Amino acid sequence: MQRRDFMKFGAGFGAAGLAGTLPFGAAAQTKAVFKASDVQPPGYPTVAATENLGKKLSEATQGRLSIQMYPSMQLGGEKETIEQTQIGAIQMSRVSVGTMGPIVDDINVINMPFLFKNTAHANKMMDGPIGQELLDKITASPNANLVALCWMDSGARSLYNTKHPIKTIEDVKGLKFRVIGNPIFVDMMNALGGNGVAMGYDQVFSALQTGVIDGAENNMPSYVFSNHYTAAKHVSLTEHLIIPEMLVFSKRVWNTLSADDQGLIKKFAREAQLEERVFWNEYEQKALEKAKAAGSQIVEIADKTPFQNAVKPVWDKYGPKYQDMIKRIQAIA
Repeated sequence: MQRRDFMKFGAGFGAAGLAGTLPFGAAAQTKAVFKASDVQPPGYPTVAATENLGKKLSEATQGRLSIQMYPSMQLGGEKETIEQTQIGAIQMSRVSVGTMGPIVDDINVINMPFLFKNTAHANKMMDGPIGQELLDKITASPNANLVALCWMDSGARSLYNTKHPIKTIEDVKGLKFRVIGNPIFVDMMNALGGNGVAMGYDQVFSALQTGVIDGAENNMPSYVFSNHYTAAKHVSLTEHLIIPEMLVFSKRVWNTLSADDQGLIKKFAREAQLEERVFWNEYEQKALEKAKAAGSQIVEIADKTPFQNAVKPVWDKYGPKYQDMIKRIQAIA
C-alpha cells in the first residue's frame, strides 16, 4: 500500500471511528478519542505536552474524552495533517505558523525574518493579548476551519548545510536550502543569497542525503532529533526566524462539543503552552550537546546585521500590510 493511500485509509478510519462515538449534535456525555498528530518523534516537547493535555482531559472527564497521539509523521506531513484536521478526520494537530501562514494571511506577520529580538520577546507575545488575538484570527477565519488552542515554543531557526561553514552572508551564496512552503520564506532565502526550495518536512532528511538540497533551516532539536545532523554537519546560528508553533483543533468536531468540554480543552491547552516551554528549554540544550558530540561544526554569528540588511526586500514586499501589528509586537517590552 502506498503511503498516501495508507494515509487516506487511516484518515477515513479515524473519521468513522470518531463518528461512531461522537456524532454531530451528540450529547455532552458521549465518549470520544481524539486523534492528535505531530511530525516530531516521541519525547519531543510538543508531543509530550500534547500527551499530558490528553491525560488531564481524560482524568477530568473520567475517561469520556481522551487523546491518542500519533507522532513521527504517522498521519503525514504538516500540510496533509492540516487538511485532515480541517475535515475532521484528525481532531488535533501541532503545526508550524509557517505552514499556517498561507491559510490565514494575518498570521504571516510572525513569519517575517528577524521580527523578534530574541525568543524571550516571542514568548511575551505568545503569552499576552497579541498572542490571543492572533490565535483568535485563525479560529475566526473561514479559510481555516480550525480552532487555534495555544502556542508552542519552537526556539530560533538557523541555517545548516552539507557543504561548508557559513560565517558570513557571502557563504550562503548559491546553496540550495529547504524552507517551509510559504512564499515569505522562499523570498527570504533568495534575498540571503541562497536558493529557497519549498519542501515538506518529511522529505528533508532524504533530500539532504541525496544532495537534492544543500541544507535547511530549523531549530536545534529538529536538526538533531530528525537526524538531519548526520547529513549536514555545518550549523550557523543565524537565528533569522523565530516562528512558534500552535495546537489546532478541527472546528467541525469542536462544534459538536459542549461549552464545558470546550472550556476544559482550552484550559489544559493553556497549561500545555507553558509546560511545553519548560520541556523545550531542556530539549534544546540536549540537542546542542548531542550535535557537538557528533562532530557538528557550530558557528556563532556575532554580527547579524548583514543578514538583517539582506532581507530588507522581504520587509518591503510583505511588511506594509502588517505594519500596525509589527509595531505592536516590536513595542512589547
